[in-house]
Amino acid sequence: SALSHWPLLLISINYFPLSHVTASSFFFFFYFFIFLFFDLQVVNGIEIYSMKIDSKVTSRFAHNVITSRAVNRGNVPKEVFFDVELPKTAFITNFSMTIDGVTYPGTIKEKEVAKKQYEKAVSKGQTAGLVKASGRKTEKFTVSVNIAAASKVTFELTYEELLKRQFGKYEMFIKVKPKQLVKDFEIEVNIFEPQGITDLEAEGTFITNDLQNVIQKTFSDKKGHISFKPTLDQQRTCANCSQSLLDGDFIVKYDVKRTTPDNLQIVNGYFVHFFAPTNLPKLPKNVIFVIDISGSMAGREIVQTREALLKILDDIKEDDFFNFILFGSEVRTWRETLIKATPENLDEARKFVQGINTEGMTNLHGGIMRGIDMLNAAHEGNLVPKRSASIIIMLTDGQPNVGISNTEDIQAHVKKAIEGKYPLYNLGFGYGVDYSFLEKMALENKGLARRIYPDSDAALQLQGFYDEVSNPMLTDVELNYPENEISDLTRNSFKHFYDGSEIVVAGRFIDNNQNSLTVDVRGEGVSMDFFDLSKQTAKAFQEQEYIFGEYIERLWAYLTIEQLLEKRIAATGEEKENLTAEALDLSLKYKFVTPLTSMVVTKPEENDNQDGIADKPIEGMDIFTILLSLRTPQVSYLYKAHPTWYTIDGDPHFIISVPQKDDAICFNINENPGAVLNLIKDPVTGITINGELIGDKIVNNDAKIQNTYFGKLGIANKHLDLKLTVTPEKITLQNGNEQTGFTWLDSVTLQQEGLTLIINRKKNLVLKMGSGASFVIVLHQVWKKHPLHQDFLGLYILESDKLSEQTHGLLGQFFHPIDFTILEIHPGSDPKKPDATMIVKNNELTVTRGWQKDYRTDPTHGLDVPCWFVHNNGAGLLDGVHTDYIVSSLF
Repeated sequence: SALSHWPLLLISINYFPLSHVTASSFFFFFYFFIFLFFDLQVVNGIEIYSMKIDSKVTSRFAHNVITSRAVNRGNVPKEVFFDVELPKTAFITNFSMTIDGVTYPGTIKEKEVAKKQYEKAVSKGQTAGLVKASGRKTEKFTVSVNIAAASKVTFELTYEELLKRQFGKYEMFIKVKPKQLVKDFEIEVNIFEPQGITDLEAEGTFITNDLQNVIQKTFSDKKGHISFKPTLDQQRTCANCSQSLLDGDFIVKYDVKRTTPDNLQIVNGYFVHFFAPTNLPKLPKNVIFVIDISGSMAGREIVQTREALLKILDDIKEDDFFNFILFGSEVRTWRETLIKATPENLDEARKFVQGINTEGMTNLHGGIMRGIDMLNAAHEGNLVPKRSASIIIMLTDGQPNVGISNTEDIQAHVKKAIEGKYPLYNLGFGYGVDYSFLEKMALENKGLARRIYPDSDAALQLQGFYDEVSNPMLTDVELNYPENEISDLTRNSFKHFYDGSEIVVAGRFIDNNQNSLTVDVRGEGVSMDFFDLSKQTAKAFQEQEYIFGEYIERLWAYLTIEQLLEKRIAATGEEKENLTAEALDLSLKYKFVTPLTSMVVTKPEENDNQDGIADKPIEGMDIFTILLSLRTPQVSYLYKAHPTWYTIDGDPHFIISVPQKDDAICFNINENPGAVLNLIKDPVTGITINGELIGDKIVNNDAKIQNTYFGKLGIANKHLDLKLTVTPEKITLQNGNEQTGFTWLDSVTLQQEGLTLIINRKKNLVLKMGSGASFVIVLHQVWKKHPLHQDFLGLYILESDKLSEQTHGLLGQFFHPIDFTILEIHPGSDPKKPDATMIVKNNELTVTRGWQKDYRTDPTHGLDVPCWFVHNNGAGLLDGVHTDYIVSSLF
């Protein structure tokens, strides 16, 4: 058949405006500001002859269709890949594949229903081809299908989202990377804004002087149009080259006319209200920066933090008040109270920032409570202007472990202390933070959380976030509508309105024929207590060629679902159940792939259906690997079911599989016997794995580096109150206050709530806690009378996608997408092991091609695994340095 190995395709989303999720096989999704990465790969004679991105934007609401067409020019079946990188904040509304004129459409179903359909398919041995890797603003989805010789396939993906205004512009970001010359390549954007368009820009990072004229841009009054359609020759990197220079970012920016502070639009019983007043005087602001200076911030992180704070000090206005609070094991402040940003005080602040260094552990509770108390005291003592905007910005890279460390207790204390008076913004630096905790705490206090990625531009990320909130114009903004005329209103109260942004409220009329609305907008500014906007009349639009369906109704549904999912993050109990039910109903009604729904695509076959699924991820829970088969519980087959795997075995050797490169990276950790290393820590699932090193029986004092192995492993799940201690002699399971012991001479299969433990006598054990990942510990036994060596353990991780994006540790950090480039391969000191230059995490490393042992299927002799060996304890590959991962005890 044309699709001989194509399974159930599920598109689903565990989302938010900052979201995450889980997938099982095919997967698509997006985020945005508007952000889109489109990529169709060529595989063995497959010609991609057409790529089109068609975007229609009406009143900031974007309806995007990606269409790709390919043909198999060979005489045997071939595989074609469809890769899409989309904005995280968008919702997929449709996906279909057309093969030789027959279309297989997607249907939206409740996530659990779709998952069961998918699992039924894979239980029969059918495979799925989705791999997902997440970027900062985007999520990537891949589908592959086999098509017969001379057959054609068309992929069509549709998604929608509301463009948000920042720094005075709406921005659409399109990632362009076709990877080959395409006969018919086109990006077309049509914009219709009833207020009128004032400015329209289009540019690309890959645009050469020759390509500049290929961008066609026009706008007049309410309509704007952009087209980019390069010919084959214009796509070439040089006159006779077959490589495409279309590789980079294509960006569209625009803004609208604003003759009044707001604009009201009504279509078929629904309304949307845009509020963005201009030319208001800026409010003075009171900012407290609460900064984590614990030991884990050492190195590049604290340097980048200092750099960002110095840039921020340059932007603080003289009417502003500010202070710094630092927390490690102790909490200390720069000044006892908020102080005015005079030139003299700013100079003193710069000196203070330049002297910030790391020390101690993480007293997060103490730091943030000191900031709240200081801000409260400043208002109560009239130390800051009455008409001013107050905010707290907290930056941390870890989890609380000094003072009050229970995250629920911290949330409760913070919420009680702030009492809704000002927003809290939480910035999580890197992947070691409990992002879910930071997000909940921020949302409960009218703020938001943002991840700062540990890259070379981290300082710019920090400064960029500050720029977003640095110019408050109004506080306590409320948009009120007649209760007897309006139902199902989206959020209508906002703590702050920032310059260059926009407030959007949508709702529906009780009377579908109503076409006017009285709006009362109140907000406190520098020189006014409130606005009072008079009655307005809005008419339905006539330019139907620019309007897709009931666009205001869909905008209302999108905004409502987004806000319900956001509220759901911090909710509990019955409230969370009600929010979930409401969001699910709307997702199904309007056919949005959200964290509660999935899209299923089914291709009928003669005997069975082959299905594919796609899920929408959420921030903090990344999809990493796709389980290709669930057919057997035997350990040896479980290994084969996971194309991505992670191991620690030997001296101790770390091996990281990188399936997208069909390659692996490896490194060693050289530490003294007795050292305990944190291997995996996931604050979301509650799973932590630590390992204690042992050495040879006799220490070779002449050797610069001693042989070490893992002699004890500790696996804990704090949510289930489970602990497993494993040594080469015994295995101890502690479940709450109950303790059970085993030896390696036992053959055990233990299943109880939240736990599966299988001990294969004198070979290995398999552990699964809750619905999380599975772990295999391999026993290595040596001759008891061996003069040097002693028994040791190896650790293998399966289903790493069951762990969250917040997972970190020596091994856990690699459960996130990692990319690297190998350059300049050349002979090394060993003729059989060439050296090369590896570009990874913006570092340039010298690496060596070698082999490490994989003992999963052959515990005695092991199998040689080729890999690129990173020297010096993984320096440049690891986040931080290897000593950052030394902990005090096994638990």
